[in-house]
Amino acid sequence: MTLTAPPRLLLVHAHPDDETLWTGGTIARYAARGVQVIVVTCTLGEEGEVIPESLRGLAADRADQLGGYRVGELRSACAALHVTDHRFLGGIGCWRDSGMLWAEPGRATALPDAHPRAFAVGDRAAQTAALTDVLREFRPQVVVSYAADGGYGHPDHVRAHEVTVAAAADVPDVQRVFYSVPSRGAITAGLGALRGAPDLPFHLPEPHELAGVDDASVDAVLDVTEHLPAKMSALRAHGTQVQVWADRWDGGAGVAAYALSNGIAHPVVRTEHFVLGAGDPQGCGSDLFGGLGVLGTEPR
Repeated sequence: MTLTAPPRLLLVHAHPDDETLWTGGTIARYAARGVQVIVVTCTLGEEGEVIPESLRGLAADRADQLGGYRVGELRSACAALHVTDHRFLGGIGCWRDSGMLWAEPGRATALPDAHPRAFAVGDRAAQTAALTDVLREFRPQVVVSYAADGGYGHPDHVRAHEVTVAAAADVPDVQRVFYSVPSRGAITAGLGALRGAPDLPFHLPEPHELAGVDDASVDAVLDVTEHLPAKMSALRAHGTQVQVWADRWDGGAGVAAYALSNGIAHPVVRTEHFVLGAGDPQGCGSDLFGGLGVLGTEPR
């Protein structure tokens, strides 16, 4: 089948910074190839823990102004990834970050008392309808979100998965739905490289302490090495949430890592990984559009 429409990729993420943490290299890769990329963010990330001391007054338990600040961070990150089309699901501020608790290393759970506007307990039918409207307007062939467990259990990631699956099933233009997943093999190799790096300012975990999936379950592996400088710039844009460190980093050599507010090192790896949730798997192993017959997704 040859699709006459230009290639379009839509990604549904829960909070500002998720687009970069989970799929920053993928976004930059396809944007550089002329693919129309749209990022949909479901909340403003109001419940995030603020890393810089000078900005902690923004936090939810103080001035509760973090969401507005993170809108600016998201815009800077999107610019670094060359995304020109971004939407907040339902409009800016429609649904609020639900927050989370760490149940164990690498596994989150819901807060006992959610905010009344929390995304994870909001009207799922209304959320699905809002995303369906965006899908019908944008008409992407490929849609990306999280796996059913949200990647590590965050309730907003789980709800984003549910809404994405329901909305995509109702829009015929969508040919494939992928779930972004962390590869256990890539994590293990990345942590191994970090062990030999001097002056790493973050706590180095064991591989099992970071969320990951067996590589045998992965359907698509994208090489994003060429686009890691863009991803690193986007990570730095999310300064309230992300700390970035690099040793001898020039975009293709050396090692790099990031940490969230807990100070645990996550290696910056040169591949991003996906499980196919719906659609024809033929040809998708190294290209989310592979085998769809969409022109313009190859490197220029």
